[in-house]
Amino acid sequence: MKASIFKPVIFVLAFLMFAGCTFNKRIKLSINETQKNEMIDSHDSSKLESSYYYYIEAWLQTKKGHPDKAIKYFNKAIELDPESLYLKKELTILLLREKKNEEALKVVESILEKNPEELNSLIIYGKIKQSLEQFDNARKTYEKILAINPKQQNIYILLGDLYMEKDDLDNAFRIYSLLVDNFPSSYVGHFFLGKIYLKKGNTDKAEKEFKKTLELEPELESPLFELISLYKAKNEKKKVIQTYKNILQKNPNNIGASIGLGCFYYKNGIRSRAEKIFKDLGIRSVNDSEVIKKLIHLYVEQNKHDAAIILLKGMLKAVPDFSDLHYIAGIIYDEKKDKNEAISHYKKVLPKTRFYKKAVIRLSFLYQLQGETDKAVNLLKALSKEIPDDSEPFLYLGLIFEQTGDFEEAEKALIEGLKIDPYNISILFRFGVVYDKWNKKDASIEKMQEVIRLDPENADALNYLGYTYAETGQNLDEAEVLIKKALKYKPDDGYIIDSLGWVYFKKGSFEKALKSLEKAVRLVPDDPAILEHLGDVYMKLNDEKNALKFYRRSFDLKKDDRSQLEKKIEIITDK
Repeated sequence: MKASIFKPVIFVLAFLMFAGCTFNKRIKLSINETQKNEMIDSHDSSKLESSYYYYIEAWLQTKKGHPDKAIKYFNKAIELDPESLYLKKELTILLLREKKNEEALKVVESILEKNPEELNSLIIYGKIKQSLEQFDNARKTYEKILAINPKQQNIYILLGDLYMEKDDLDNAFRIYSLLVDNFPSSYVGHFFLGKIYLKKGNTDKAEKEFKKTLELEPELESPLFELISLYKAKNEKKKVIQTYKNILQKNPNNIGASIGLGCFYYKNGIRSRAEKIFKDLGIRSVNDSEVIKKLIHLYVEQNKHDAAIILLKGMLKAVPDFSDLHYIAGIIYDEKKDKNEAISHYKKVLPKTRFYKKAVIRLSFLYQLQGETDKAVNLLKALSKEIPDDSEPFLYLGLIFEQTGDFEEAEKALIEGLKIDPYNISILFRFGVVYDKWNKKDASIEKMQEVIRLDPENADALNYLGYTYAETGQNLDEAEVLIKKALKYKPDDGYIIDSLGWVYFKKGSFEKALKSLEKAVRLVPDDPAILEHLGDVYMKLNDEKNALKFYRRSFDLKKDDRSQLEKKIEIITDK
């Protein structure tokens, strides 16, 4: 996520400049006043067929909470009065509120066809294009708006942000400079000019702009954090410390500043001050969940494991029995592949604390990875007795048995889970996988179909069922439909794209298969099954050189049952 304190709001609220009228408010339609009065007073059906009548119906349906009906009435009104700018704007607002951005775009385009410089419509058009991620069009539109009216403050911010996203610093600088020229008190413009100067390595000018931002908006914290980054880059340690202190003086509850200052002290050998801050954070974390959240955001999510461990050790000195901190420490050591330390911390998570169940589940899988399956199973069985109304221990018990190949015990565990929660999607899906591995294809298909009945948008189940059909060579048309539906929900999933390629392969559409499987390999370059599939397609296309290349890549990555691949390689190399 882009770190921007001034991220522009693109959606509905931005369009309130076209606020809808009330029933009693005079409305500017192109019909004349006499016709309007006749429509209201008369019950003649021919006169009811008027733009104003349909507008009133649209307005009433909107008030009643029936937006789809309102949209139909608006469209009828516009059919009768196609020149009405007002009606089209009102329809656009409604479509945007209903998140029908593409339909709204068509209406705005119809306005701009006849009024290409109609400012409000251009603003809506640009924002819709931005919301649809058509950024080049959005940038061009915003540039046009500013050429027509350079006093559109919000457009400078939107356009500058788009150039920043593109890392086009020169154009971003041009736009933010124009912003502060036209609006000297724009702290947003000064802030982003500071960021641009910082990116370009001009720390003196960057510092000046951040200080100007603070002069205009003294309560802002983001410019102070930017200054900290700047001072760190210049190795001005005293200024770093003082700026952290400035933040904490204004806001003693700023967890990020406390963590940052503590870690800076620690890194620079001022251990006593660091430890004091860490202990304070540890004590505070017991009653303030935001401390844990911030710790996770700053270090765990960004994979800064070593810094997180230093911080956690300091915090645990103050609260050595606090389960939440032990759980997070377990996660970090787990990700560092230090299984022994991870196990040690997971074991210190106490029953009836919020992470206890997760800690036991993670601990069980660590035991299994170490070959201690009995320990893993016993842990999960004990957990199922501690929380008898929770089906999750049985789900993971089934998964452990599945991984060890004990499908009968996996089935028993999953059955127990379904007794507690008969419609648990995860358990039903796992059943399908177990039956597939157990070579009970019909039972597997039945479970996946059940998952899809309960959750029609479950991309994993749609893909699994579609791929199963492809593997068995049955229902290939249905398989294609299922997998394409899965791709609607996960369009960049390499495994699902592989499944589609494999369906095309089974159908004999080798060129289509090649296109899909090449994309799948780009997304998942190290999966032996996908690489083998691509090799099979090249063989069908009589491209033995590429087939051999992908067979060999697959062979190198595949850990078991490589006999089929060996035969495929031998067929080519023995020629």
